[in-house]
Amino acid sequence: MVIEVEAAEILFLDTQLRSGWGRDFFTVEPPFIPGVGIAGTVTETGDGVKDNWRGARVVTSTSAVGSYRGGGYAEFAAASIDRALRIPAGIDSAEALAVLNDGAMGVSRVDRSGMSPGDRALITAASGGIGIWLVPLLTAAGVDVTAAARGRQKVDLARERGATAAVDYGQPGWADGIGQVDVVFDGAGGPLGEQAASLLRRGGRFFSYGAASGDMADIEALAAERDLRVIGLDEEFTDEDAHRYAGEALHHLAAGSVRPVLGQKRPLERAAEAHAAIEARRVVGKSVLIP
Repeated sequence: MVIEVEAAEILFLDTQLRSGWGRDFFTVEPPFIPGVGIAGTVTETGDGVKDNWRGARVVTSTSAVGSYRGGGYAEFAAASIDRALRIPAGIDSAEALAVLNDGAMGVSRVDRSGMSPGDRALITAASGGIGIWLVPLLTAAGVDVTAAARGRQKVDLARERGATAAVDYGQPGWADGIGQVDVVFDGAGGPLGEQAASLLRRGGRFFSYGAASGDMADIEALAAERDLRVIGLDEEFTDEDAHRYAGEALHHLAAGSVRPVLGQKRPLERAAEAHAAIEARRVVGKSVLIP
């Protein structure tokens, strides 16, 4: 289908790929059009697609799981019908974008963590796109959540989302007093992710899905020593999984159990400014481009 784009999602990954990082994971070579998450109105459909999709408001991805085809930073974009979700009435296109990557990843991490009421979780980058979903979903499930973020504004946001405790990992000794946890959800990576992993009990689980600090956390030796289960980017996660979890995230959004945070909405032609703000860590919440 061809979609007239009303809002295009900006991922931190977009800024990393644009700057040259991640070629080992994604086959992207410049020049390319960034952006995988789009929301808007279907204007054209391909052969075999039912006519009732034409004119529908949808949120979808231009890329399959594990790939990066891009094309989202545009006035019109093409996408497969297999990933499209109809946007319920009352939900803004920019808000709907939150379900695609962050929402689907957040819902899937909660589902696959197997956590029970009373378990303890530590979330790094807790006020980032995925953390904004993890904190309320885990809290609603009865999990004791410690949120770690950088800066007072992000720490306060994690508390507002329902975290049991929130710490600023921009401060020395941020991990002191947290104690052992059952699961770490790591969106920070690097030394911060490694320090978070050191708090895991023996047999704990470490979900690695981000590298906001510049690289993924290296915990191979610690995992062997403590018999940790590490779930990373190489986890089996199909397009069908992504579609199902995004649908569940959209249900949470429509029900009001999770509220997206829009940190910046900029015109499409100011995409460079949006990237610069993200890289300077000046944005709290989702970044969106409006054609």
